[in-house]
Amino acid sequence: GSPVGVAFGTGARFPARYQRAVYLLDWTFGTMYAVHLTPQGASYLGEKEEFVSRTPLPLTDAEVGPDGALYFAIGGRGAQSELFRVTYVGAEPTEPASRRSDRQAGLRRLRRRLESYHGRVDSAAIAVALPQLGHDDRHIRYASRLALEAQPVEQWQTQVLELRAARARITGVLGLARQAPAEQRGALLDSLLRIEFSSLSQVDKLALLRAYALTCSRMGRPAAARARQILDQLQGQFPGDDDSVNRELCRVLVYLDSPIVIAKTLALMNREHPHVTGDLVQLLARNRGYGGAIQQMIENHPDLQNIHYALMLRNMRFGWTLDQRRDYFSWFNQALQKSGGASYQGFIQNIRTEALATVSAAEKQALEATVIAPPPKLSELPKPRGPGRKWQLAEVVEFALKGLSARNFENGKKMYAAAQCASCHRFHGRGGATGPDLTNVAGRFSLRDLSEALVVPSKAVSDQYRASLIVTISGKVVTGRIVSNREGDLTVITDPFDANKVARIARDEIDEVRPAPTSLMPAGLLDKLNRDEVLDLIAYLLSRGNPSDPLFR
Repeated sequence: GSPVGVAFGTGARFPARYQRAVYLLDWTFGTMYAVHLTPQGASYLGEKEEFVSRTPLPLTDAEVGPDGALYFAIGGRGAQSELFRVTYVGAEPTEPASRRSDRQAGLRRLRRRLESYHGRVDSAAIAVALPQLGHDDRHIRYASRLALEAQPVEQWQTQVLELRAARARITGVLGLARQAPAEQRGALLDSLLRIEFSSLSQVDKLALLRAYALTCSRMGRPAAARARQILDQLQGQFPGDDDSVNRELCRVLVYLDSPIVIAKTLALMNREHPHVTGDLVQLLARNRGYGGAIQQMIENHPDLQNIHYALMLRNMRFGWTLDQRRDYFSWFNQALQKSGGASYQGFIQNIRTEALATVSAAEKQALEATVIAPPPKLSELPKPRGPGRKWQLAEVVEFALKGLSARNFENGKKMYAAAQCASCHRFHGRGGATGPDLTNVAGRFSLRDLSEALVVPSKAVSDQYRASLIVTISGKVVTGRIVSNREGDLTVITDPFDANKVARIARDEIDEVRPAPTSLMPAGLLDKLNRDEVLDLIAYLLSRGNPSDPLFR
């Protein structure tokens, strides 16, 4: 949901358990949670309890008042603002709760001592922090690393690289990757190469892979000989039994151009990975607008593990066979049939677009008839009955204000396709990704705003979907939506109706990049529709794709 206000129960005339709770407010699903904290190491474990809920209840903030009641407000996005008070009625004592003693207090004191060195130079910090880099508690490891990072790196670098314990050395190298000069890259990588990967716990394997990733991303790609050493250390471990470790192994192996990673990752992508969803029926019912999209996702869930693998493989430029390319791009066609959040299809299309930029023209031609399918031709789209006209904003708004009742759902759906909306926009779980998702326009736009977006698309363009003009040094101008900017190299979708049309422009070829003055959405898409067809289309958009909406009665 949408997290908004947060408050502790300190000072409330509640039973002790609720005085010690932290209250979290969810605007979207009208629910306030009391989270009960149990000491665990240098931090806490939280147990969530539903405290207040109703439909609708767009919570905004909460505070314990001087009378010991918990006050909370609701409102936002045009909803009526109201103030509520929660009091306790019952037999349990409500005197101020006493401080609890626990065995973990010493660890929290150590953590706070380490945190006292954060962001400042102190000669005592290194002696306190260095012995804690390998601590069993991850919060203490984190606090000790940040304490070291605040000190001059030359005062602790050698000591970190000479640490014998693998966990301590990995934690220290993470700090060095963030603070040491790039000339130290070889020393950092050598210290990680001395660690036996298979002997590590899951947590330490993830930390080691993170240390490799951070060292390379901040200090640069290792020399070929050292890259081969890292591949020798890691390739035999991929894939393992742990999905989390496999994700990070894939990331590092792709970066180092492993010769085995394409085949092994594609084999993993042929598996289904389990996903766990709790019983959300009651919660989602508190907001049908947002909850319906989540319910769709639960019923047609994308495979999150495989999305990660697809994201990693988009960077592999070499080593593909044609069959492997075909398997990879076939996965996107399957993934686009799944339901995700409002930006899901856009993200999948962006991964696909970046991957297409690494495919040669000959490979594209070989794949085009099967897995890289072109969008529907204009001749294949439904045809409006017409006759059309040059629609003006004022008359569309006037007609819509007077005529949005007893509309035709099926005709609205047909006109959505006829006006080419589906080529660029996702709606009710389906469609393109060049433009924003239109499923919830009813909750975001007034009737005039929606009409304006349809008739005058260039008047207000979201930065997220704005086109750019890229001028090259040779004077060539490329117009499109930038979907990737990797170290100055741009990947651009040049045709809003066809995400397969991609240009890749190297940074040393670019002279200027500036916002395009007009929207990617062409004007006049409604001009082939008659009055009833325009009104049916608007009703279809406002209904969120629901044929039972009152607009169709």
